[in-house]
Amino acid sequence: MRQAGRYMAEYRIVRKQYTLLEICRQPDLAAEVTLQPVHRLEIDAAILFSDLLLPLEPMGIPFDFIKGEGPVIHKPIQNNTDIQALRTFESRESLAHVLETITILTQELKDRVPLIGFAGAPFTLASYAIEGGPSKNYEKTKTLMYTEPSAWHHLATFLAQNISDYLVAQIEAGVQAVQLFDSWIGALSPSDYQEFALPHTQHILQTVAATGVPTLHFGTGTSTLLDVMAQAGGDVLGVDWRLPLDEAWTRIGPNHAIQGNLDPTLLFGPLERIQAGAKDVLDRAAGRPGHIFNLGHGILPTTPVEHVQELARFVHQYR
Repeated sequence: MRQAGRYMAEYRIVRKQYTLLEICRQPDLAAEVTLQPVHRLEIDAAILFSDLLLPLEPMGIPFDFIKGEGPVIHKPIQNNTDIQALRTFESRESLAHVLETITILTQELKDRVPLIGFAGAPFTLASYAIEGGPSKNYEKTKTLMYTEPSAWHHLATFLAQNISDYLVAQIEAGVQAVQLFDSWIGALSPSDYQEFALPHTQHILQTVAATGVPTLHFGTGTSTLLDVMAQAGGDVLGVDWRLPLDEAWTRIGPNHAIQGNLDPTLLFGPLERIQAGAKDVLDRAAGRPGHIFNLGHGILPTTPVEHVQELARFVHQYR
């Protein structure tokens, strides 16, 4: 979840001049946009401005962002031959611009707030690559999973290895925590998660855990998956708004911290309702160590920025 976005006037000014990918590929611009929420909002960490699809291009899966459509994969994966043709890449070379952005940010932020890096999880990245863009049913992805499981696991293993290296490279560059986004994982049943996603997500989180840097593991639509996601790992599990925070924490168990879980659309409501929703989340956490207050997903483009500011103030003043 990018912190910076169209809800901020300063971001809209930058986007009038540059595309999303142009910002991501120019370290000075990416650093500038990363810092915008830090300067404007009372936040406790900065999230690297990037995009989870960036690793696909050096693998041989070019993409672009089309206005009104979102990300579009130019040559989606269709079969095992396409999978075998994918290229392993060296993050420190192919994604050097991301690492340079991190270097700039660590100098700018100093000890003001920690910097969080991120990457996409295998299921979500594979789904983009197979579907060719966003999907409602993931029918192409699931068809490959069910009809050619060996090809699926080859793809997911390939992604897990490359993403593990990418996150370690971010840590070497200076991020102080990393988040693994599995934005589309809620499309799977618990049994499918265990068979097709868990081993690959687990590989990434175990690899990163060996560095000693905290890991955050996030998905949406995961109310039925929280216990198996906890098995995959992560010091912190992110939860969306579809399950009360205390119930979600019970499902993931006492060995994990939790992040969440206010509905982002609540920020369109009056301040009293926003405060009431935030208080409910905080009351359910009950002061227990290990709760990171956050939204259950990203800030929507037309969200009033003053509502985001008021939410941050309210959370910091909560007792």
